[in-house]
Formats: sequence, C-alpha cells, structure tokens
Amino acid sequence: MADSGMNVTKFEAKSHDSPDEVRTPDKSRIEVVRFPGVTLGRFKFEPGWKWSECIKPIVKTDSCQMAHVGHVVSGTLTVKMDDGSHKTLGPGTSYTIPPGHDAWVEGNEHFVGIEVMSAEQYAKPS
Repeated sequence: MADSGMNVTKFEAKSHDSPDEVRTPDKSRIEVVRFPGVTLGRFKFEPGWKWSECIKPIVKTDSCQMAHVGHVVSGTLTVKMDDGSHKTLGPGTSYTIPPGHDAWVEGNEHFVGIEVMSAEQYAKPS
C-alpha cells in the first residue's frame, strides 16, 4: 500500500451540517471541516453560479489559481481551462483540476462537491 504522507492518529468524525467554518460568497456555500493535517470542504453552488462572477471579485485573479481534488455528489459543473479545454463533471465523478480555470453550474440543479485539497483557502479574500 502506498504511503499518502498523512499520519492519522485520532479517530474522529464531523458533519458538514455543523462545519468548523462557512463561507458564503454570491451563490456559494463552502462548509469547511478540519482534522489534524487535512481540511475537507463541501462546496455548494446555486444554479447560475460562475467562478468568474461569484468568486473572482473576492480573490482578484483573472482565473481560479487553486488546484482542486474532489468528488461530485450532485449537480453538474463545467470547468474551462485557460487553454480552452473543458470538461463537464456530473454526479459520481471524481476530479483533479489544475490552476488556471473558470467554472459554472450547468442547468437548474445545485452543484454539491466534496473537496479534499483546496477547502482551506477557497473563496478567501486575497
């Protein structure tokens, strides 16, 4: 078995329904749960959410400069890289997204994703 570099020493469980921190930019709810050495986020985006409209004004970069690793619980999100390539992510999809992208919710269903990499800093003012 590969070593993930993470050393888990305590049995713990937390609910995203009562998170350690909540951020609520426009059309967004980021619920952050922290454990020693790892932070997880439940990202909820409303229909009509678009990174360049809802998060860009907070972080003040031309495109999202965070790397993401996560899993889509529900809804659909399209991610467009700065080079023009794009993918649409739906329920049951796990993903990695490098820095340099925009993203938006497709359709009329809320997007819900669990993030295991970017949750600590996502949507925090620069």
